[in-house]
Amino acid sequence: MYRKVEDFISDWKHESESTLKYFRSIPENVIAKKENENIRTIARLSWHITITLSEMLNKTGLEIEGPSDDSEPPATMAEIIKIYEDLSAQVSKQVEENWVDATLPEKIEMYGDLWTKGGTLAVLVRHQAHHRGQLSILMRLEGCKVPGIYGPSKEEWTAYHLPPME
Repeated sequence: MYRKVEDFISDWKHESESTLKYFRSIPENVIAKKENENIRTIARLSWHITITLSEMLNKTGLEIEGPSDDSEPPATMAEIIKIYEDLSAQVSKQVEENWVDATLPEKIEMYGDLWTKGGTLAVLVRHQAHHRGQLSILMRLEGCKVPGIYGPSKEEWTAYHLPPME
């Protein structure tokens, strides 16, 4: 849970840049491939990450203007990236302008439960990290290079002329 708005803003900057790093590493020719009926496409998963920014935070009373929750993914990663960039900027702006440290422990109804505002922000960050992990697997299945976020990726170890960790 976040107790300070500035801590969330700092984390959000890194986390949203990390998500964009992934999105920008995805070639257009793989986004619609479906390897298995039980797995989302890269486009669908990237879109889910994107639209959750407005879907989740609008439930808290913030006003993030974005596509509807049931909208279909755009046809290109470039479009997803553009919308993600806009929504991500709105997240920072709305939190900074509408919440202060003292409001973060306030309870709100979220998905049939009571969460704190600061807890909701933490879930938003973890939600993205969780789905980036899924996205990394889909990217590897399609032969894409996966960027490192919290440490070097396999390809980055190789670029450093070091054996990748196994």
